[in-house]
Amino acid sequence: GSLVVNYPFDDDEQGIAIYSKSPDDAVFQMLALAYSKENAKMYQGSPCKDMYPTEYFPHGITNGAQWYNVPGGMQDWNYLHTNCFEVTIELGCVKYPKAEELPKYWAQNHRSLLQFMKQV
Repeated sequence: GSLVVNYPFDDDEQGIAIYSKSPDDAVFQMLALAYSKENAKMYQGSPCKDMYPTEYFPHGITNGAQWYNVPGGMQDWNYLHTNCFEVTIELGCVKYPKAEELPKYWAQNHRSLLQFMKQV
């Protein structure tokens, strides 16, 4: 896990971790930022320092392929074949948090979710 909003493309022609700009890159960045700005820990860009000390996401967002390459991912497929604008929201550094920690996740993300919905 991590704490970041990633947006298309998740793949590139070279199959390496490099920025892969979609035709709607500016829109995807706007949507991702709308979410991350409301989550202070996400927005600061280095939320998982203990687990991933070199990982940094400016303003809590990243192009998927620049982070790591995912050939044939659903996010890209939906965008290319159904015109669905989809982002992936990673909610925490721990992939499987304990049930008692879920209220903390809600507190950190409910404003982000509301702001994200307002983008419609």
